[in-house]
Amino acid sequence: MSTKGQNLIVLDMDGVLVDVSASYREAVRMTARLFFKDAPGWAQLPNPLFSLEEIAAVKQTGGLNNDWELTYRILDLLMLRVRGADDIPSGDSWIIYRQVLKDTNISPLIHFLQSHDTPLQNLLCEHNGQTNRLVQQLSANDVGDGNIVKQIFQELYLGKDLFSKTYNLPPLFHKSEGLINLEKLLVDPNALQELATKNLMAIATGRPKAEAYYPLQKFKISPYFGSVLTLDDCLNAERVARKKNGRLVSLSKPHPYMLDTIAESYINSISKCFYIGDMPDDMLAARHSKYKYSGIGFTATAPNKNSLSRALKEAGASHIINDFDALAPILSQSS
Repeated sequence: MSTKGQNLIVLDMDGVLVDVSASYREAVRMTARLFFKDAPGWAQLPNPLFSLEEIAAVKQTGGLNNDWELTYRILDLLMLRVRGADDIPSGDSWIIYRQVLKDTNISPLIHFLQSHDTPLQNLLCEHNGQTNRLVQQLSANDVGDGNIVKQIFQELYLGKDLFSKTYNLPPLFHKSEGLINLEKLLVDPNALQELATKNLMAIATGRPKAEAYYPLQKFKISPYFGSVLTLDDCLNAERVARKKNGRLVSLSKPHPYMLDTIAESYINSISKCFYIGDMPDDMLAARHSKYKYSGIGFTATAPNKNSLSRALKEAGASHIINDFDALAPILSQSS
């Protein structure tokens, strides 16, 4: 790496550039509740099922590349308190889904959620990493190909029109505006513009490409980022690696693939690399990168800032900030 040049600042998107507490995070708990819609008595489930702080606690356990996987894990946890969903027939996913849920007893789950202040954290303590067979079957493949959990999530997040445009399918669970339209920018565009005049700027996000570019265009901030890597880039690289080596490999965070790829594209222009993220996996990706990124933990939208700060530091964060105003002193120290 060149010893002279500009700082490379790479940002995660969710929870750093964009506030997703009312979009992705809300879609997680709404999906978890709607999943049980065909079960007798499902309307008695608490609404919402659990707090945003509970979602954060599960996400901070790591190993979750996106909020679909977060939803799958939460459903695995919830199914620990469900009875009668053990006999899973083979066949069409929709038939399996409706048939099994119709014969499922969720009364123990309702009671558990109503009687515990932190139900997900309680379930995490007894969860040994096993997956639920029904959830596993209904979260395989993609929307339109049997992944019912992801379809519920995407309908809620994208809304009727954008879901239909993205998947060429009519929505079945949610037929109004999407939660994506509730997202807000976490940084003043003027501050981004100023950063971009003095530094090289990029994004490394677990979002799909279309969902990453949506807020960039909506908030008119795409010109500030010279490189944007998304879930699509990871999946494409994984397919190439599998074809070459004959084995599956995950290149999503905490793997440093995106960070390494971005740094390599600026190899002759950078002096120091920074990655700003809001999850331990972000800090692990920075720490494992061969380009020696400094991981900066961002806690602006965390329900429990102290807990997240500890987790970020344990994962290797060199600094913890709560807003972008705190970034300037860190950058000046590196020059």
